[in-house]
Amino acid sequence: MNLWHRPLTTNDLRQCLRIAFGCTTGFLLCKLCNWNYGVFYTVTPMLLLGIVPVMNGHAARQIIAASSISGLEVGLLGGLFGSHPGLMTPIAFLLFFYRFTAMSRGSLFLFGAYGVLTLSIMLHFASYPQLNLNELIFNNFRACVLSVLIAYTMTALIPDVTERPKHVPHPKAPHRMRHEALLGATVATLSFLTFQVLNLNDSLSAQAATILMLFPMHWNGALSDAKKRAMGTLLGATFGLLGQIVLYDWSGQLLLIAPLLWLGAMLFSHAHVKEASGSGVGFGATTTLGILFGQSLTPGNDLVFSAFYRVSSILCAIIATLVACYLIHQLLNRFEATRFGH
Repeated sequence: MNLWHRPLTTNDLRQCLRIAFGCTTGFLLCKLCNWNYGVFYTVTPMLLLGIVPVMNGHAARQIIAASSISGLEVGLLGGLFGSHPGLMTPIAFLLFFYRFTAMSRGSLFLFGAYGVLTLSIMLHFASYPQLNLNELIFNNFRACVLSVLIAYTMTALIPDVTERPKHVPHPKAPHRMRHEALLGATVATLSFLTFQVLNLNDSLSAQAATILMLFPMHWNGALSDAKKRAMGTLLGATFGLLGQIVLYDWSGQLLLIAPLLWLGAMLFSHAHVKEASGSGVGFGATTTLGILFGQSLTPGNDLVFSAFYRVSSILCAIIATLVACYLIHQLLNRFEATRFGH
């Protein structure tokens, strides 16, 4: 793991600043406007600015399309079948499958990745009758549009100083793309079913971890990502605990919360850009920090309990996801049409 060995370029430093200011802006707007689902407004700018170094129209169209389509699917299908896991499971598999297919092709990776993440979360919460489904869908879409605007603003205010090389996705064999799509869709469906059956409506971070681990879309990548995500979760939760200690009972003061969030996001995005490996230790720590601040750091909420619960639930989710990935990987490799390797 080349966490600290790669030198930090000026472009890297500017990306760190874009991530830190972007997520802090989303967090502040959410709190000042008294919007629910603060995790959407804090984490979505992190994901967008972390995955896409320089905001562009192709990325904006993908993420807005992903949010819009997920909202429609959850509103129609989740509203009709959300309280019936047996009926919803095969539907969820098909919805996940076409998104992982888009991810495997490369050019629509962001559409599939953001769509899988938001669809999994919203489908799960849509099954609870006490939840206002329209409010959930609208907040997700508003956070998505707001994050795109924030990303464009950060890119304009803190631009790169040199042009970055364009990423050209490598072509994949059809049997590998089938392997990746089936592996991702199957494990994502198992994750959805598990959270439904166990009635885990307070484990958003663990559910997100099971999906984020699938972004490499193969066993070796999931194994490597699991180790990094576990380390990142511990780092993010530790910073959150230190933030709780520093703030003590002043956790309702935005003027005190915002600098802490900015500092944590800056530190962990620094690790993220140095790793240059997509979803690594820094990315895991950054998203954990965003979830803790966006969801748990509010007046009357104990971040200490939230952090310990989040660490334990994520570690359990990582282990379970790894076991599922390995078993599905071995099964798919038994058939020539879905074999991962040559």
